Amino acid sequence: MRRFCIVRNEQKDPDGRTAGNVRKYLKGKGAEASVVTDEEAIDKEAECILVLGGDGTLLKAAKQAVKAQIPVLGINLGTLGYLAEVDKRHINPALDKLLADDFTIEKRMMLKGKIIRDGHTLMSDIALNDIVISREGAPRVIRFSNYVNGEFLNMYQADAIILSTATGSTGYSLSAGGPIISPTARLILMTPLAPHTINARSIIFPETDKLMVEIGESRTGRPEEARVDFDGRGGFSVTTGDKIEVKRDTSFTEIIKIRNISFLEVLRDKFNND
Repeated sequence: MRRFCIVRNEQKDPDGRTAGNVRKYLKGKGAEASVVTDEEAIDKEAECILVLGGDGTLLKAAKQAVKAQIPVLGINLGTLGYLAEVDKRHINPALDKLLADDFTIEKRMMLKGKIIRDGHTLMSDIALNDIVISREGAPRVIRFSNYVNGEFLNMYQADAIILSTATGSTGYSLSAGGPIISPTARLILMTPLAPHTINARSIIFPETDKLMVEIGESRTGRPEEARVDFDGRGGFSVTTGDKIEVKRDTSFTEIIKIRNISFLEVLRDKFNND
């Protein structure tokens, strides 16, 4: 690799010093490197996206990287993450491996979500981690009717429903009591958040299934207000009768792996630091 785009988190690298040091090191090795913030467009001609921040920054950059078909390496400037595997102390050795093409690439499954109203698609988007359908406004539970391949599955009364990939199983879904799944697995995980029943549990579906969540009426019979977020972004408003279709996307996020470290080792480090 000889051409890089460095994406920096403005909060974790506010003066751009770390990004500047990375750029200087790469240029000293004869490589090209540009620097953008996580709010700016990436260099679509780059061979690699270097994300300086944490898992959240990587998720934001991943959407652009997927469309441009560029692999991503996360460099963690915060607490231990699951996606950003290189810490600040080991940046230069990691860069050396990239320059020497000494790395592997993991292809991570993506989700595609569509918001449907009266049979018409209002919008669609993709997510590496999760698609979250949650209440909007005053605290209350929402009735979610869930379908799998057109067949009714169940109804959750909950604060939210989290539909995630295996990569996203260590994110919001984990906080809601969902299982930890090896990130290379290809599946769709459905986890209710704060369900108002004792028998509601996460459900794992094969990657070939198509899920549909319909927003139910409020207890008063009035239209319900909810929102849909893709990897923590979006905030698209939905209401009673709206349907959210979620299935596997045809694209993948390419995550660069430069260390011979297993997912189990990452888990051990994470548990030891909690």
